[in-house]
Amino acid sequence: MGSESESAQNSARLTIMELANMISVPMSLNAVVRLNVADAIWQGGSNAPLSASEILSSVLPSGGGDALNLQRILRMLTSYGVFREHINADASERRYSLGEVGKTLVTDKEGLSYGAYVLQHHQDALMKAWPLVHEAVVDSSSEPFVKANGEAAYSYYGKKPEMNGLMQKAMSGVSVPFMKAFLDGYHGFQGVTRLVDVGGSAGDCLRMILEKHPSITQGINFDLPEVVQKAPNIPGITHVGGDMFKSIPNGDAIFMKWMLTTWMDEECRAIMNSCYGALPQGGKLIACEPVLPNETDDTQRTRLLLEGDIFVMTIYRAKGKHRTEEEYRQLGRSVGFRSFRAFYVDFFFAVLEFQK
Repeated sequence: MGSESESAQNSARLTIMELANMISVPMSLNAVVRLNVADAIWQGGSNAPLSASEILSSVLPSGGGDALNLQRILRMLTSYGVFREHINADASERRYSLGEVGKTLVTDKEGLSYGAYVLQHHQDALMKAWPLVHEAVVDSSSEPFVKANGEAAYSYYGKKPEMNGLMQKAMSGVSVPFMKAFLDGYHGFQGVTRLVDVGGSAGDCLRMILEKHPSITQGINFDLPEVVQKAPNIPGITHVGGDMFKSIPNGDAIFMKWMLTTWMDEECRAIMNSCYGALPQGGKLIACEPVLPNETDDTQRTRLLLEGDIFVMTIYRAKGKHRTEEEYRQLGRSVGFRSFRAFYVDFFFAVLEFQK
Protein backbone atom coordinates (compact mmCIF):
# COMPACT_ATOMS: atom_id res chain seq x y z
CA MET A 1 0.00 0.00 0.00
CA GLY A 2 2.85 2.35 0.87
CA SER A 3 4.52 1.93 -2.50
CA GLU A 4 1.20 2.51 -4.29
CA SER A 5 0.60 5.66 -2.28
CA GLU A 6 4.13 6.90 -2.98
CA SER A 7 3.70 6.17 -6.68
CA ALA A 8 0.43 8.14 -6.74
CA GLN A 9 2.05 11.05 -4.93
CA ASN A 10 4.99 11.07 -7.34
CA SER A 11 2.60 11.02 -10.29
CA ALA A 12 0.68 13.94 -8.77
CA ARG A 13 3.90 15.90 -8.32
CA LEU A 14 4.89 15.27 -11.93
CA THR A 15 1.44 16.34 -13.07
CA ILE A 16 1.42 19.64 -11.18
CA MET A 17 4.94 20.43 -12.40
CA GLU A 18 3.87 19.66 -15.97
CA LEU A 19 0.81 21.90 -15.63
CA ALA A 20 2.94 24.72 -14.21
CA ASN A 21 5.32 24.44 -17.18
CA MET A 22 2.52 24.08 -19.75
CA ILE A 23 3.15 27.56 -21.15
CA SER A 24 6.17 26.07 -22.93
CA VAL A 25 3.80 24.26 -25.31
CA PRO A 26 1.81 27.15 -26.85
CA MET A 27 4.84 29.45 -26.85
CA SER A 28 6.89 26.82 -28.69
CA LEU A 29 4.01 26.36 -31.14
CA ASN A 30 4.10 30.11 -31.72
CA ALA A 31 7.82 29.85 -32.42
CA VAL A 32 7.53 27.13 -35.06
CA VAL A 33 4.58 28.90 -36.72
CA ARG A 34 6.49 32.18 -36.87
CA LEU A 35 9.50 30.36 -38.29
CA ASN A 36 7.29 28.54 -40.84
CA VAL A 37 8.81 25.20 -39.85
CA ALA A 38 5.84 23.06 -40.95
CA ASP A 39 5.98 24.28 -44.57
CA ALA A 40 9.78 23.87 -44.61
CA ILE A 41 9.46 20.20 -43.67
CA TRP A 42 6.32 19.45 -45.70
CA GLN A 43 7.71 20.72 -49.02
CA GLY A 44 4.65 19.92 -51.09
CA GLY A 45 3.98 16.59 -49.42
CA SER A 46 7.39 14.96 -49.18
CA ASN A 47 7.53 15.37 -45.37
CA ALA A 48 11.13 14.17 -45.51
CA PRO A 49 12.87 14.20 -42.11
CA LEU A 50 15.16 17.21 -41.72
CA SER A 51 17.70 18.19 -39.11
CA ALA A 52 17.31 21.43 -37.21
CA SER A 53 20.20 22.86 -39.25
CA GLU A 54 18.48 21.92 -42.53
CA ILE A 55 15.23 23.49 -41.36
CA LEU A 56 17.06 26.68 -40.40
CA SER A 57 18.72 26.93 -43.81
CA SER A 58 15.23 26.85 -45.34
CA VAL A 59 13.43 29.26 -43.01
CA LEU A 60 16.39 31.63 -42.61
CA PRO A 61 17.95 31.57 -46.09
CA SER A 62 20.16 34.55 -45.26
CA GLY A 63 21.92 32.42 -42.64
CA GLY A 64 22.19 32.52 -38.87
CA GLY A 65 19.99 31.04 -36.20
CA ASP A 66 20.66 28.57 -33.41
CA ALA A 67 20.01 25.02 -34.58
CA LEU A 68 20.45 23.53 -31.11
CA ASN A 69 17.73 25.74 -29.63
CA LEU A 70 15.41 24.92 -32.53
CA GLN A 71 16.06 21.23 -31.91
CA ARG A 72 15.09 21.66 -28.26
CA ILE A 73 11.76 23.14 -29.35
CA LEU A 74 11.20 20.41 -31.95
CA ARG A 75 11.99 17.69 -29.44
CA MET A 76 9.54 19.03 -26.85
CA LEU A 77 6.76 19.37 -29.43
CA THR A 78 7.49 15.83 -30.64
CA SER A 79 6.16 14.63 -27.29
CA TYR A 80 2.79 16.18 -28.28
CA GLY A 81 2.67 14.62 -31.74
CA VAL A 82 3.49 17.84 -33.60
CA PHE A 83 6.67 16.30 -35.02
CA ARG A 84 8.13 12.82 -35.41
CA GLU A 85 11.73 12.28 -34.34
CA HIS A 86 14.19 10.19 -36.38
CA ILE A 87 17.52 9.32 -34.72
CA ASN A 88 20.35 7.72 -36.69
CA ALA A 89 22.09 4.53 -35.59
CA ASP A 90 24.83 6.15 -33.53
CA ALA A 91 22.40 8.74 -32.06
CA SER A 92 24.59 11.56 -33.37
CA GLU A 93 21.81 13.34 -35.25
CA ARG A 94 18.10 13.95 -34.76
CA ARG A 95 15.86 14.66 -37.74
CA TYR A 96 12.19 15.69 -37.74
CA SER A 97 9.16 15.12 -39.93
CA LEU A 98 5.60 16.30 -39.28
CA GLY A 99 3.27 14.28 -37.10
CA GLU A 100 -0.50 14.41 -37.63
CA VAL A 101 -0.74 17.45 -35.37
CA GLY A 102 2.04 19.23 -37.25
CA LYS A 103 0.28 18.70 -40.58
CA THR A 104 -2.49 21.05 -39.41
CA LEU A 105 0.10 23.85 -39.55
CA VAL A 106 0.89 23.31 -43.24
CA THR A 107 -0.38 26.09 -45.49
CA ASP A 108 -2.96 24.76 -47.97
CA LYS A 109 -3.65 25.90 -51.52
CA GLU A 110 -6.00 28.59 -50.19
CA GLY A 111 -3.27 29.99 -47.92
CA LEU A 112 -4.90 28.64 -44.74
CA SER A 113 -3.74 26.50 -41.85
CA TYR A 114 -4.25 26.27 -38.09
CA GLY A 115 -1.10 28.38 -37.69
CA ALA A 116 -3.09 31.62 -37.62
CA TYR A 117 -5.31 30.12 -34.89
CA VAL A 118 -2.20 29.48 -32.79
CA LEU A 119 -0.85 33.00 -33.30
CA GLN A 120 -4.20 34.70 -32.77
CA HIS A 121 -4.57 33.18 -29.30
CA HIS A 122 -1.22 34.47 -28.09
CA GLN A 123 -0.93 38.06 -29.23
CA ASP A 124 0.49 40.56 -26.77
CA ALA A 125 -2.85 42.12 -25.79
CA LEU A 126 -4.33 38.68 -25.03
CA MET A 127 -1.26 37.51 -23.14
CA LYS A 128 -1.52 40.56 -20.87
CA ALA A 129 -4.95 39.36 -19.75
CA TRP A 130 -3.98 35.86 -18.63
CA PRO A 131 -2.27 36.77 -15.32
CA LEU A 132 -5.60 38.38 -14.35
CA VAL A 133 -7.84 35.30 -14.69
CA HIS A 134 -8.46 35.37 -10.95
CA GLU A 135 -10.04 38.81 -11.44
CA ALA A 136 -12.92 37.13 -13.30
CA VAL A 137 -13.72 35.49 -9.97
CA VAL A 138 -13.10 38.53 -7.78
CA ASP A 139 -15.07 40.91 -10.03
CA SER A 140 -16.97 39.52 -13.02
CA SER A 141 -18.37 42.89 -14.08
CA SER A 142 -15.66 43.04 -16.75
CA GLU A 143 -13.33 40.47 -18.24
CA PRO A 144 -9.56 40.30 -17.63
CA PHE A 145 -8.89 41.57 -21.18
CA VAL A 146 -10.62 44.86 -20.34
CA LYS A 147 -8.72 45.17 -17.07
CA ALA A 148 -5.43 44.60 -18.89
CA ASN A 149 -6.08 46.69 -22.01
CA GLY A 150 -8.69 49.28 -21.03
CA GLU A 151 -11.40 48.22 -23.50
CA ALA A 152 -13.31 45.20 -24.77
CA ALA A 153 -11.63 42.81 -27.17
CA TYR A 154 -13.90 43.43 -30.16
CA SER A 155 -13.48 47.21 -30.04
CA TYR A 156 -9.74 46.77 -29.46
CA TYR A 157 -9.47 44.52 -32.52
CA GLY A 158 -11.42 47.07 -34.54
CA LYS A 159 -8.65 49.62 -33.97
CA LYS A 160 -5.88 47.16 -34.84
CA PRO A 161 -6.20 46.04 -38.48
CA GLU A 162 -3.38 43.51 -38.14
CA MET A 163 -5.08 41.85 -35.14
CA ASN A 164 -8.46 41.85 -36.85
CA GLY A 165 -6.92 40.37 -40.00
CA LEU A 166 -5.19 37.63 -38.05
CA MET A 167 -8.40 36.76 -36.21
CA GLN A 168 -10.33 36.48 -39.50
CA LYS A 169 -7.59 34.30 -41.00
CA ALA A 170 -7.62 32.12 -37.88
CA MET A 171 -11.39 31.69 -38.09
CA SER A 172 -11.16 30.82 -41.78
CA GLY A 173 -8.53 28.17 -41.07
CA VAL A 174 -10.81 26.54 -38.49
CA SER A 175 -14.03 27.06 -40.45
CA VAL A 176 -13.17 25.29 -43.70
CA PRO A 177 -12.75 21.78 -42.18
CA PHE A 178 -15.89 22.30 -40.09
CA MET A 179 -17.96 23.51 -43.04
CA LYS A 180 -17.02 20.41 -45.03
CA ALA A 181 -18.20 18.19 -42.15
CA PHE A 182 -21.29 20.35 -41.67
CA LEU A 183 -22.30 20.21 -45.32
CA ASP A 184 -21.82 16.44 -45.43
CA GLY A 185 -23.58 15.72 -42.14
CA TYR A 186 -26.40 18.24 -41.77
CA HIS A 187 -29.53 17.96 -43.93
CA GLY A 188 -31.78 20.71 -42.62
CA PHE A 189 -31.94 23.11 -45.57
CA GLN A 190 -34.92 21.51 -47.32
CA GLY A 191 -37.43 24.16 -48.36
CA VAL A 192 -35.06 27.06 -47.68
CA THR A 193 -34.77 29.57 -50.52
CA ARG A 194 -33.56 32.62 -48.59
CA LEU A 195 -30.76 32.07 -46.05
CA VAL A 196 -29.25 34.71 -43.76
CA ASP A 197 -25.76 34.20 -42.32
CA VAL A 198 -25.39 36.30 -39.16
CA GLY A 199 -21.79 37.32 -38.55
CA GLY A 200 -20.78 35.90 -41.90
CA SER A 201 -17.69 38.11 -42.35
CA ALA A 202 -16.58 37.87 -46.00
CA GLY A 203 -19.36 35.39 -46.90
CA ASP A 204 -17.18 32.29 -47.31
CA CYS A 205 -19.40 29.95 -45.28
CA LEU A 206 -22.54 31.18 -47.01
CA ARG A 207 -20.91 30.67 -50.41
CA MET A 208 -20.10 27.05 -49.49
CA ILE A 209 -23.68 26.43 -48.35
CA LEU A 210 -25.15 27.87 -51.58
CA GLU A 211 -22.79 25.76 -53.70
CA LYS A 212 -23.95 22.64 -51.87
CA HIS A 213 -27.64 23.62 -51.89
CA PRO A 214 -28.55 25.37 -55.18
CA SER A 215 -32.20 25.43 -54.06
CA ILE A 216 -31.17 28.36 -51.84
CA THR A 217 -31.43 31.16 -54.38
CA GLN A 218 -30.87 34.12 -52.04
CA GLY A 219 -28.02 34.42 -49.58
CA ILE A 220 -27.79 37.37 -47.19
CA ASN A 221 -24.41 37.90 -45.56
CA PHE A 222 -25.13 40.01 -42.47
CA ASP A 223 -22.36 41.55 -40.39
CA LEU A 224 -21.17 44.90 -39.08
CA PRO A 225 -21.14 47.64 -41.76
CA GLU A 226 -17.36 48.00 -41.61
CA VAL A 227 -16.98 44.25 -42.15
CA VAL A 228 -19.33 43.77 -45.12
CA GLN A 229 -17.95 46.92 -46.71
CA LYS A 230 -14.78 44.94 -47.42
CA ALA A 231 -16.56 41.72 -48.48
CA PRO A 232 -16.03 40.55 -52.07
CA ASN A 233 -18.77 40.21 -54.66
CA ILE A 234 -20.15 36.66 -54.62
CA PRO A 235 -22.89 35.54 -57.07
CA GLY A 236 -26.19 34.95 -55.27
CA ILE A 237 -25.09 36.72 -52.10
CA THR A 238 -26.05 40.19 -50.90
CA HIS A 239 -23.92 41.79 -48.20
CA VAL A 240 -25.93 43.70 -45.59
CA GLY A 241 -24.53 45.70 -42.68
CA GLY A 242 -26.30 46.20 -39.38
CA ASP A 243 -26.54 45.42 -35.67
CA MET A 244 -27.70 41.91 -34.75
CA PHE A 245 -28.85 43.13 -31.34
CA LYS A 246 -31.44 45.36 -33.01
CA SER A 247 -32.67 43.50 -36.09
CA ILE A 248 -31.69 40.88 -38.65
CA PRO A 249 -32.80 40.61 -42.32
CA ASN A 250 -35.72 38.25 -42.94
CA GLY A 251 -35.04 34.75 -44.17
CA ASP A 252 -36.52 31.24 -44.32
CA ALA A 253 -33.61 30.15 -42.13
CA ILE A 254 -30.81 31.89 -40.26
CA PHE A 255 -27.31 30.43 -39.97
CA MET A 256 -24.63 31.49 -37.51
CA LYS A 257 -21.33 29.97 -36.47
CA TRP A 258 -19.43 30.57 -33.23
CA MET A 259 -21.54 33.63 -32.43
CA LEU A 260 -23.37 32.88 -29.17
CA THR A 261 -20.41 31.60 -27.16
CA THR A 262 -18.78 34.98 -26.62
CA TRP A 263 -21.90 36.67 -25.25
CA MET A 264 -23.66 36.64 -21.88
CA ASP A 265 -27.07 34.98 -21.54
CA GLU A 266 -29.00 38.26 -21.82
CA GLU A 267 -27.01 39.20 -24.93
CA CYS A 268 -27.68 35.77 -26.44
CA ARG A 269 -31.39 36.28 -25.81
CA ALA A 270 -31.26 39.61 -27.62
CA ILE A 271 -29.50 38.03 -30.63
CA MET A 272 -31.89 35.08 -30.69
CA ASN A 273 -34.87 37.38 -30.30
CA SER A 274 -33.72 39.28 -33.41
CA CYS A 275 -33.50 35.94 -35.21
CA TYR A 276 -36.95 34.91 -34.02
CA GLY A 277 -38.44 38.14 -35.38
CA ALA A 278 -36.76 37.64 -38.77
CA LEU A 279 -38.14 34.12 -39.32
CA PRO A 280 -41.54 32.94 -40.59
CA GLN A 281 -43.55 30.39 -38.64
CA GLY A 282 -41.70 27.10 -39.07
CA GLY A 283 -38.44 28.89 -39.89
CA LYS A 284 -35.18 27.75 -38.30
CA LEU A 285 -32.19 29.24 -36.56
CA ILE A 286 -29.20 26.99 -37.26
CA ALA A 287 -26.42 27.82 -34.79
CA CYS A 288 -23.06 26.05 -34.81
CA GLU A 289 -21.40 26.28 -31.40
CA PRO A 290 -19.09 24.35 -29.06
CA VAL A 291 -21.35 22.46 -26.64
CA LEU A 292 -20.21 21.25 -23.22
CA PRO A 293 -21.08 17.75 -21.99
CA ASN A 294 -23.20 17.57 -18.85
CA GLU A 295 -20.54 15.67 -16.93
CA THR A 296 -16.84 16.52 -16.78
CA ASP A 297 -14.41 13.87 -18.00
CA ASP A 298 -10.77 13.80 -19.08
CA THR A 299 -11.31 13.22 -22.80
CA GLN A 300 -9.41 15.46 -25.20
CA ARG A 301 -12.62 17.02 -26.56
CA THR A 302 -13.95 17.89 -23.11
CA ARG A 303 -10.63 19.40 -22.11
CA LEU A 304 -10.57 21.51 -25.26
CA LEU A 305 -14.13 22.74 -24.67
CA LEU A 306 -13.39 23.63 -21.05
CA GLU A 307 -10.12 25.36 -21.98
CA GLY A 308 -12.02 27.33 -24.61
CA ASP A 309 -14.57 28.27 -21.96
CA ILE A 310 -11.83 29.86 -19.84
CA PHE A 311 -10.52 31.65 -22.95
CA VAL A 312 -13.96 33.19 -23.50
CA MET A 313 -14.18 34.20 -19.83
CA THR A 314 -10.74 35.82 -19.96
CA ILE A 315 -10.82 37.56 -23.34
CA TYR A 316 -14.40 38.20 -24.50
CA ARG A 317 -16.92 38.19 -21.67
CA ALA A 318 -16.43 37.32 -18.01
CA LYS A 319 -19.94 35.84 -18.15
CA GLY A 320 -19.82 34.65 -21.75
CA LYS A 321 -19.37 30.88 -21.88
CA HIS A 322 -19.53 27.55 -23.58
CA ARG A 323 -22.93 26.04 -22.77
CA THR A 324 -24.59 22.64 -22.49
CA GLU A 325 -27.42 21.46 -24.73
CA GLU A 326 -29.90 22.14 -21.96
CA GLU A 327 -28.67 25.69 -21.50
CA TYR A 328 -29.14 26.33 -25.22
CA ARG A 329 -32.58 24.72 -25.13
CA GLN A 330 -33.62 27.05 -22.31
CA LEU A 331 -32.27 30.12 -24.14
CA GLY A 332 -34.26 29.19 -27.24
CA ARG A 333 -37.42 28.54 -25.22
CA SER A 334 -37.07 31.90 -23.43
CA VAL A 335 -37.43 33.83 -26.72
CA GLY A 336 -40.22 31.67 -28.13
CA PHE A 337 -38.64 28.88 -30.21
CA ARG A 338 -40.93 25.88 -29.89
CA SER A 339 -38.47 23.07 -30.59
CA PHE A 340 -34.74 22.36 -30.30
CA ARG A 341 -32.44 19.65 -31.68
CA ALA A 342 -28.66 19.13 -31.55
CA PHE A 343 -26.59 17.34 -34.19
CA TYR A 344 -22.98 16.27 -33.70
CA VAL A 345 -21.42 16.23 -37.16
CA ASP A 346 -17.98 17.59 -36.26
CA PHE A 347 -15.20 16.85 -33.77
CA PHE A 348 -15.65 20.26 -32.11
CA PHE A 349 -18.83 22.13 -33.09
CA ALA A 350 -22.40 20.96 -32.61
CA VAL A 351 -25.24 22.08 -34.89
CA LEU A 352 -28.11 23.52 -32.84
CA GLU A 353 -31.47 23.79 -34.60
CA PHE A 354 -34.14 26.05 -33.12
CA GLN A 355 -37.52 26.01 -34.87
CA LYS A 356 -40.13 28.76 -34.62
